[in-house]
Amino acid sequence: MKTTIKLPMNHIARAITLLAGAVAATIALSISAPSQAHAESAKTAGVPMAKFQAPGFYRMMLGSFEVTVLSDGTATRHVDEIMSKPEQVRAAFAHHHEDLPAELSINTYLINTGSKLVLVDTGAGELFGSGKDSSSGRLVSNLRAAGYQPEQVDAVLLTHIHGDHSGGLSIAGKRVFPNADVYVDKKDADYWLSQTQADAAPAARRLTFTQSRATVNPYADAGHLKTFNGAQEIFPGISSLPSYGHTPGHTAYVIASQGKNLLLWGDVIHVGNAQFKDPSITIAYDSDAAAAIKSREYLLQLAAGKGYLVGSAHMSFPGLGHIGNSPAGGYEWLVAPYQIQGTY
Repeated sequence: MKTTIKLPMNHIARAITLLAGAVAATIALSISAPSQAHAESAKTAGVPMAKFQAPGFYRMMLGSFEVTVLSDGTATRHVDEIMSKPEQVRAAFAHHHEDLPAELSINTYLINTGSKLVLVDTGAGELFGSGKDSSSGRLVSNLRAAGYQPEQVDAVLLTHIHGDHSGGLSIAGKRVFPNADVYVDKKDADYWLSQTQADAAPAARRLTFTQSRATVNPYADAGHLKTFNGAQEIFPGISSLPSYGHTPGHTAYVIASQGKNLLLWGDVIHVGNAQFKDPSITIAYDSDAAAAIKSREYLLQLAAGKGYLVGSAHMSFPGLGHIGNSPAGGYEWLVAPYQIQGTY
């Protein structure tokens, strides 16, 4: 039977959720952590120990909504080779004392409204590799560590159809979130799920079409794919905001509760080191670079002007911050402070 944890939770329900998360985390760590025998043999052989990251989830309250940021892991990319103005990108990384290639976070966002459990984006699933050597595909284990199960998710909202955002929908052709409807802008569905568009696409882009059909079509075939057009309220307190350009139907979402707003903007920013200062820097994955720049400028101005909290898919986990106008020109990323108060 399908169940959804409601908000606001009473103290007992919260305690149960936290206990479930702790148990799940303990089980996950006991499975993935090296055994004591392995540790001793590795030390004896002089081999550096394998290191395992802690479960990646971060919880906060947005008004009466519970927001849990779930890490799908990271993707390592030579961003200086796939971004416009490569010398500027390299200079930005050097200024921040960061190495290239860059390890980009893949962040997803779980919203518990009290009546709906809504996941925004699904990470890469198995598309970027699987097993112990893969740095991505960790959404489900982190979802469970946070005290939830995939079967509880009522809806998945996609910012767009790209491997690191829609890839976690299905594994080996099986729906990961069997009770969820998947929502995406019709422009993205019409493009990425079209065989005609795939046949006409450049060779370098055809893999994305293949992956899109493999991960999204199981929901369409089951009658669980829902499309929308542009700006509208999807659920009470959750609205779509068109930000076309990166893909034909790329969409941001505004989450609003009790006067608080969270802007989840998908792939508006890939490399904060460079793009906040110069929003005209684009990435090779953009379907329409000029439109992507326009959308980026609009959302940066919106977030800075209204003081929205922003959830960014590829800023370092948990990817939460505000946007400020930089005295030197452009914008700056103001990292949201770590919070414990009000989360339990």
